[in-house]
Amino acid sequence: MSSLVGAATGLRIVEGDARPRSVAPGRQRWDVRLVLGRPRTAELLAAALRRIPGITDARANPVTGGLLVRHDAKVPAVDVGRMVRRAVTVVAGDPVGGGRPAPALAADTPAPRTAPGQVLRPVLAVGTGTAAAVALTKGSALTRQLLALGGVAVATGAVLRKAWQGTGDTPTQPRGRAMSSASDTDGRGAGRHPLLEIVGPHRSRLSRAAVLSVACQVSEVALGTFLGWTGLVLIKGQAAPLARLGLTTASAQLLGLAGLVACACAAVAGLSYVSNLQWRRLGQDVEHDWRSRTYQHVQHLELRHLEGERTTRVASALTDDVGQLGAFFAGPANEVLQLGTSLALLVPAFLLLAPQIAWIAFLPIPVVAWLSLRHQDKTAADYADTAERRARLGSQVINSLEAGATVKSFCTEDHEAERVDELSEAAQESSRRTDRGTIRHAETVRACTTASMAGTLLIGGRSVLKGTLRFEVFSPLIGLPQMLLMRMSRLGGIVDQYQRTVASYDRIQRLRSLPVEADGTGGAVDARQVRGEIVLDRVSFAYPGRTPALEDLSMTIPAGQVTALVGATGSGKTTIARLLLRFQDADRGSVLLDGRDVRELSRHDLRHAIGFVAQDPFLFDGTIADNIRYGTFDASDEAVVEAARTAEAHPFVAALPDGYETVIGERGAALSGGQRQRIALARAILKNAPVVILDEATSAVDNETEAAIQRTLRGFAADRTMLVIAHRLSTVRHADRIYVMDRGGVVAEQGTHDELLERHGLYASLWQLQAGEPAA
Repeated sequence: MSSLVGAATGLRIVEGDARPRSVAPGRQRWDVRLVLGRPRTAELLAAALRRIPGITDARANPVTGGLLVRHDAKVPAVDVGRMVRRAVTVVAGDPVGGGRPAPALAADTPAPRTAPGQVLRPVLAVGTGTAAAVALTKGSALTRQLLALGGVAVATGAVLRKAWQGTGDTPTQPRGRAMSSASDTDGRGAGRHPLLEIVGPHRSRLSRAAVLSVACQVSEVALGTFLGWTGLVLIKGQAAPLARLGLTTASAQLLGLAGLVACACAAVAGLSYVSNLQWRRLGQDVEHDWRSRTYQHVQHLELRHLEGERTTRVASALTDDVGQLGAFFAGPANEVLQLGTSLALLVPAFLLLAPQIAWIAFLPIPVVAWLSLRHQDKTAADYADTAERRARLGSQVINSLEAGATVKSFCTEDHEAERVDELSEAAQESSRRTDRGTIRHAETVRACTTASMAGTLLIGGRSVLKGTLRFEVFSPLIGLPQMLLMRMSRLGGIVDQYQRTVASYDRIQRLRSLPVEADGTGGAVDARQVRGEIVLDRVSFAYPGRTPALEDLSMTIPAGQVTALVGATGSGKTTIARLLLRFQDADRGSVLLDGRDVRELSRHDLRHAIGFVAQDPFLFDGTIADNIRYGTFDASDEAVVEAARTAEAHPFVAALPDGYETVIGERGAALSGGQRQRIALARAILKNAPVVILDEATSAVDNETEAAIQRTLRGFAADRTMLVIAHRLSTVRHADRIYVMDRGGVVAEQGTHDELLERHGLYASLWQLQAGEPAA
């Protein structure tokens, strides 16, 4: 890291070249313009960061300009930010990695030893070049043509090899993590290729789709050949291959060719339809399979991992990334197979029938492949930039419209119009640049294919005139290479889709590598037999990277009574509820339910025995009845209404036009905060659990409604354990026991409402502050 500090003193990056996007414990995301459209620079930056102590992983995306940094949670986020900026500064001094290694890598890495292969490659290249030169000058015309074809093959191989190496930038195994048990149980080995891992149990459908695609491609080549023979009959009056089949006259040959062309067209159409259908079904099966298994895994993740990841990112993995896996097999995989089949058919055909024109027919292949890959690399960054500019434009338009009152009150209508106009011009210019590159690429590929056709006609025609190539052979082969070249123009897009698929697979596997909740080993829990006594025995707990929320806490919550927790924010009240529900496990000490450690109990049975209402309850998009019935799906309508009456929700529900069938929208958007809390309370009441936890469950209701809820809950609380967490002391004044929590997770006081007021301590001070009544 010292090398980074030293380098930072001599170089400076422009403000905004490295900008943090999100910061979470152990993870940061940055926007780094330096790596946008520069795969090599992205690789160097990620490698430089990985070598810094405290950083466990780093990934830079040259397509989006994004940088993901994972680090030890104990390292302050500010220090990680400095490391990122210094690393960007270092790599900015050597953006392409040429001439010298990046300083961050050179400081503590010995000079690599030259491998024997690196020594032999130049020697072999010189020897091969010398031999080729001798063959070209001394050999026959056919030898020179075959050597030229070999050069075309070598150039094509070099271009494809470079593209394949570029796909290896995205690792397919998470660093420092084992694959999830879900992957292991499916029989997928970590050493296989990602595509085989993705297909999984659908390999039989993949085989059927591949066979159909190969048959379709063979039919297309046959159709091209039959059309070439038709031209031959029209020009020369006959086609020798058909004459050998007994069709001696031109009319008979034309009729026979018409039948063959019709059959070939029908075969191409039918096989294309069936193969495309099979590929699309394969893609849909892959997408459905991965989404189902991954979502099932996510549902059983430990809550701390779900809370540590952005919901949008988890949702993106389950939608966009899983969709990418299926999309690759629905389209690009088929194109790869068609391209390979065309090469496997046409190259041997030219070598056997017309070797003297094979080199000119296939000469554009490496050029088109290189242009396609280069175009894809360039346009990927252009498209990312265009998308970013359009996103900024859309965001500005929405913000301006939503802030209409503010804009008008400050008379800034013209200012907002100018801002939108500037962003629109920037997005328009970016789109124009992308369009110019796309059209230029398409026309260049068209020129290459046209030149190949002209060269094939010229050189092949000369060979026909010289008598070294029969016209009967030359005529059907003229147009076939063009089919291959047009498919080659899609090579860049195929490689890009493959890279995206492997990256999506990697993100999904990272999600699937997160550990699921471990179940207890102490057997089942029957909710009907739970008495509800809760004991915290010297419990300590701290959230990652924070000071302890609970410190050596001991507490007893008697069965069948109402116990309240009050105190300052951050004193550990909600943490106690989370430990009891096993959303978290204590670092030290034990949480006991009826004398049994909750860590030994089945999580499902434990949570089935506890009703929970959070301060900000979550309601699903559906009817009020569905939300009250959630988790108790077989409850009758009468039970739903009775639970709503107990929660004081029935009056406002009955006043709605559709009553309990009213659709409340996402997160209950159609209801007020107090109404949402009462619906959630009704849900917990309907569950009828022996233990109920209310975490600020009535904080959003008015005093009158709260008093009514308290009156109805007294009957509900009979013979069950109720833990009430509240800031408003009027909520808990009738509790059987009140624990007053202080910062650091310690119990400052305990007793009934009257006992605590008599002590003139912390509770009495809070009561006087809230109620305005001095303690007696």
